[in-house]
Amino acid sequence: MTHPTSNSDASLDHPALLSAAESRLPQMLEDIERAISIETPSSDLEAVARGAQDFAAFVTERLGATPETVTVDGVTHLRLRFGSGPAKVVLVNHQDTVWPHGTLERIPFSHQDGVVRGPGSFDMLTGAVMSVHATAMLIEQGGPEAVDGLSIVVTGDEEVGSHTGAPLLREEAAQARAAFVMEAAAGEGGALKIARKGTSMYTIVLHGRASHAGLDPEKGVNAGLEMSHQMLAVAGLANPDQGTTVTPTVFSGGTTTNTVPALARFDVDVRAKTQDELQRVDDAIRALRPVLDGATIEVQGGINRPPMERAMAESLFDRAAALSESVGIEPPRGVEVGGASDGNYTAGDGIPTLDGLGAVGDGAHAEHEHALSSYIAPRTALLAALIADQLG
Repeated sequence: MTHPTSNSDASLDHPALLSAAESRLPQMLEDIERAISIETPSSDLEAVARGAQDFAAFVTERLGATPETVTVDGVTHLRLRFGSGPAKVVLVNHQDTVWPHGTLERIPFSHQDGVVRGPGSFDMLTGAVMSVHATAMLIEQGGPEAVDGLSIVVTGDEEVGSHTGAPLLREEAAQARAAFVMEAAAGEGGALKIARKGTSMYTIVLHGRASHAGLDPEKGVNAGLEMSHQMLAVAGLANPDQGTTVTPTVFSGGTTTNTVPALARFDVDVRAKTQDELQRVDDAIRALRPVLDGATIEVQGGINRPPMERAMAESLFDRAAALSESVGIEPPRGVEVGGASDGNYTAGDGIPTLDGLGAVGDGAHAEHEHALSSYIAPRTALLAALIADQLG
């Protein structure tokens, strides 16, 4: 699939975009507060649905168009298409967060000294709000036809692997010439993400045989001991020279202190720069064999997100650098990162993808999560310019 690197519309007033975004900043901050005020942990499907409903209402207020609600296996997603043809540009968002209910009581929304705080402020509600305002700015400057071919997608399960959101997104972006991912930028320097590692997720279950730890320990098969052998074997699959990480994370097993455990399990997080490396690790995990006589191994999960390779971002990153100058802001840097996003799916399907266009700040999934408000308007202006560039 080939795509033009530049479709720039000479009629677009790039400097005016920055002024328009700056004038919208107070309203954008209000909208960010509104989004943060509804807790949407991925595991609570009703909460995600409430968040989607309110976000759809916000979109309608700002754009005069109502997103389509798409529910898949109980997970609520939003899609808003402009024009009658297939999407040329897709804005990739999610409104679920990693934060459990009650987080707002500890970390309420605040905006002090240029720092926006609250659950989801960095990952990635600020970016979702920016998507809507960038679209509104283009409509204000060029009318509805200025966004013909644009699609805004807001999924509800990104933080847990996008098992239902990914098919929707991939379908929407199938004929697109660009996907702009509104995940947060890399760190407080605001670098765009031009490559991401692919991911795999596994749960490895060890089955043994229970027995009394004092009376008949030899009659048991210790699933916990088998787990220790397999955890070491799995961790040994990492390849630092290739940038491949294989990390046992959550683990559990056993019932009581005087019982040889019959069951144990551990989760594994895998990150790799290439599909070949993901496949190598996958093959090795599925080839694991028990060390203890009588033990068995069950492997659940597999490859989740393909890598977002640098080649899929380079042309769009070059356009971002050029358009930054015409908008009147400093061109961003580009970096490769280990974390995955829904941009992995679009890039894996051959769609040029640029990531990290959302909030600038720090603290994804951490107590110090925050976005810097001084970047919101400039980055919204850049996003609007990029959308117009690829739609033109």
